[in-house]
Amino acid sequence: MVNAAPYMNANAQLEQIFEAFKQRTITRVFYVACGGSSALMYPSKYFLDRESSTITAEIYSSNEFIHRNPQSLSEQSLVILCSHKGKTPETTAAAKFAKSKGALVVSLMYVETAPLADESDFIVNYSWISAGNMEPHPEIMNYAVLYKLAMGLLYVKEGNNKYEKLLSSLDNLGSVFEKVMQQNTGLVDAYAQKYKDEKIIYTMASGANYGMAYSFAICILMEMQRIHSHAIHAGEFFHGPFEILDKDVPFILLMGLDETRPLEERALTFLKQYGEKLIIVDAKNFDLTGIDEEVQGYLAPLVNNFFLRMFALALSKARNHPLETRRYMFKVPY
Repeated sequence: MVNAAPYMNANAQLEQIFEAFKQRTITRVFYVACGGSSALMYPSKYFLDRESSTITAEIYSSNEFIHRNPQSLSEQSLVILCSHKGKTPETTAAAKFAKSKGALVVSLMYVETAPLADESDFIVNYSWISAGNMEPHPEIMNYAVLYKLAMGLLYVKEGNNKYEKLLSSLDNLGSVFEKVMQQNTGLVDAYAQKYKDEKIIYTMASGANYGMAYSFAICILMEMQRIHSHAIHAGEFFHGPFEILDKDVPFILLMGLDETRPLEERALTFLKQYGEKLIIVDAKNFDLTGIDEEVQGYLAPLVNNFFLRMFALALSKARNHPLETRRYMFKVPY
């Protein structure tokens, strides 16, 4: 039997945060984190950019957030931070810094107690599981919680009704993931065998998908597999990076369902014309039954990311290089 405690805990925490939203004027959201935690914030920023007429959003790397010291950071700011174990020192320092400016500070982590929690006004304990495995509660994984915070904020402040559609859609995300796994396990295994000896693999996307490409490049390929990589924005591809393309250079292209899809489609046309080693992850090819049409563009990156998680696990097995293997991280001073 699946333990429902994390689900109930996260929902209760979110309700407390929404009550706090009602008590404050919020004009700006700062997403602050490092690495993969930061990358997962891109879809939520995209949502706020598209949907809000009164609230703006920015993403900062934790340490730079402090050193740059944005002058717009104030008591009318919401600062959302994320650190898996709540121990990332730069992110904890960023939370303390944000509170010193009077901002409302909300932090995400998958542990109940941590230094980051001590410096935050509110925390949300999300659910987490290793790459490629089925998560029993995808509706409260970190990217889902980030969306709930963003959409909940606009529901409270602007009456945006996509929050209710998001909740029902997230409840069906597990079945969508299950179908992705059933229908694509053979494909990701084949990709893993084909690309296991590559020295470099580029990733590309735009819009709500870009954070997933960035996360896969820096966290999976570079950190966990020591494969050279770079995340390329599809809109920037034709302004320099496309010169690297030939039939021997592997590219992963994520294609979403949001308003920036034409950028990815343009990149796809060029990749097919001049490249041969291509992995195309297109949300149009997945069965999104149960995901409300109005939020499919926002949730497509989560489905694409699940496919990438499957590929990451298959690649690690094909290379005999476990995803947990590190050379420097957590092992030497830095």
